[in-house]
Amino acid sequence: MSFFAVIAPEWMPVFLTAPFFVRLALALFLAILFLQSGLDKVFQWQGNLGWLKGHFAKTPFKNQVPLLLATITLFEVLAGLCSALGVLELFYFQDLNRVTWALVGAELSAVSLLMLFFGQRIAQDYPGAATLVPYFLVAIAAVWMFGMGG
Repeated sequence: MSFFAVIAPEWMPVFLTAPFFVRLALALFLAILFLQSGLDKVFQWQGNLGWLKGHFAKTPFKNQVPLLLATITLFEVLAGLCSALGVLELFYFQDLNRVTWALVGAELSAVSLLMLFFGQRIAQDYPGAATLVPYFLVAIAAVWMFGMGG
């Protein structure tokens, strides 16, 4: 039970409840994470491409790096945009059952992180893969929160 639920009357607006705050924080976190990461790849394309070509030089993906970078960039930008729309959706409807964009954003976030994790493991960058696990857990928590309804 949130602090506000203890002191507020029953007609308290949904945006003051703990379930609303948790969903808002998750959607905002994923929007910030993936818009920044995806847009960084868009605006720093050559730098990212050069680094990734070296990173995957000794893997079966060495000749597909531009295609893979374009794919992960698309997924990250879409995950961030859908999550941002989810934030707006939460504020506009103030209904914990109307979180379609937030759910899609969380699902795209989880898929993006799985792609990144797979790439890190293939490149044998085990510490890099390990740093993705907390982000993946947040994305899965968001899928669960948005998928369970109000």
